[in-house]
Order: sequence, then C-alpha cells, then structure tokens
Amino acid sequence: MAGDYRIGVMSEADVATAVDWAAAEGWNPGKADAACFRAVDPDGFLGGYLDGRLITSISVVNYDPAFAFLGFYIAHPDHRGQGYGYALWQAGIRYAGDRLVGLDGVVAEQENYKRSGFVLAYRNIRYGGTVTTVPDAAPGIDIRTVTEAGPQIAALDRTVFPADRSSFLEDWFSAPGHLARAAYRDGSLAGVAVARPCRSGWKIGPLLADDRAMAETLLADLLPAIGMGAEVYLDTPEPNPEATALAEALGLTPGFETARMYTGPAPALDIAKIYGVTTFELG
Repeated sequence: MAGDYRIGVMSEADVATAVDWAAAEGWNPGKADAACFRAVDPDGFLGGYLDGRLITSISVVNYDPAFAFLGFYIAHPDHRGQGYGYALWQAGIRYAGDRLVGLDGVVAEQENYKRSGFVLAYRNIRYGGTVTTVPDAAPGIDIRTVTEAGPQIAALDRTVFPADRSSFLEDWFSAPGHLARAAYRDGSLAGVAVARPCRSGWKIGPLLADDRAMAETLLADLLPAIGMGAEVYLDTPEPNPEATALAEALGLTPGFETARMYTGPAPALDIAKIYGVTTFELG
C-alpha cells in the first residue's frame, strides 16, 4: 500500500457512494437501501480513505451482542489487489468482536472468505426476469397492505433470522416506494412480503410464508401492484426447494448465486419459510 491510507466510519454521502459502487458491480441495490441500511448500525459502515478519498467500503452491522452481518465489501477498481481492501476487511472483523458473523458471498470471493474462517452453510440463488404467470390466490387468506412491521412481523422474522431486527424492519416496511403485504390465516399472521424499487426493476424480500400456497397468495396481490411487465428479482435459499420452484413457476430464471457463510456453526433458522431473502447486504 502507498499513500496515506486511513480507515474510518463512512458518512451518509460515503454510504451512498458505496451503494453506487454496488450498482456498478451489478448488485442492483434498492433506491432506499442506503438510508435503511445505515440506520441499523451507523458505526458499522467503514471506509478506507487514500489521501482523504474513499477507495474501499465494508459494512459489519452488529445486530446484538451475539450476531453481526457483513456486506458491501468493495474496493474501487483502481485500487484492487494492493492490500487496501484486506486492511479494511480486518478492521471490519475487529468491529464485530466475538460475534458470530454471517455474509452472502459472491462466487469470486468465497475462497477468500473461507481463508478468513467463514464456513459454507448453503447457497442462495437470485432469480430474475419478467413474471409470465401470476399465481392463484389460496382461498380463506386475508391479505393486508401494511406500512409498518409491528411485533407480529418482527416475531415471524425472528424465526428466519439469528437476531432481533425490529428497528430495521420498521424502516424497511415504511421506506419510500416500498410495497408491503401481510397474510393472515384464521386471524394469525402466516406470511409477509416487501417489494422495493431498485436501480433496475423490483426486488421482493423478505418473502416469508408458512407454505408455498401462502407465498403465492402474497405474490398474487403484490405483483399487480408492482405492475405487470416489470423486472422482478427474488433471492431464494437453495435448501428450500419450494422457493426455487416458485421462482421458476413465475417465469424467472437464475442469474447468479451467493454463499451464505458464517464464522461458526450456522444458526438454526426455519429456512422452509424463506421464499425470498430480505437482502444480501444485511441478511
């Protein structure tokens, strides 16, 4: 490394720059992602500055004393392979302390993550395209438009995520442009879905449901609200074959994959309920 390289907490403007870098990498971030992500743990968004200019980024969001999630690990193309990114990586891992750390790693970096102690849990597959078939709604399901998460949705999310993230969910469900639905069966919450506008098309995540029929019923209400003909992306965990089958039934095709990895034993999650990952950046 050459020059004056320093690591520090990124400003709001710098986080927006990192989101732009993510877009350039083809990650297609949501339009409100920067604000929602940074609010979770502002001190966990670290940047590397060469002579005062941002050249690397990483986020290590500490959700609670036991769990953190790593994302936005990017070096500007002009400064790759020179040690700047790895120095920032080490700072991010130190920030997590002794927490279990999770990430969704792109294929090109998975071997590097393994060398840093991360262990593969399973693959996530991104499906995308124009929906060709809107699924049928199951009878007897009450679909409601929601603009806030609330304790019931937070409790459902806790079955599929290793930490409570109520504050993030509140921001996620109420963010500008986000469309959210909740599904109730016999008065009990049985699924939720959020669609967010992205640089290109819409991503649906989370899509959580007790079963495939519930997921399809949520989509039967949400997809027309997005608008037929729009590009749609759904990130599905491979261990839930009903999720990948649903994506294919919608007419979507696989684009790329990530590896869900952890620095220790994978937490016990109800993956069968996950039909769409909330976000690769924050889990």
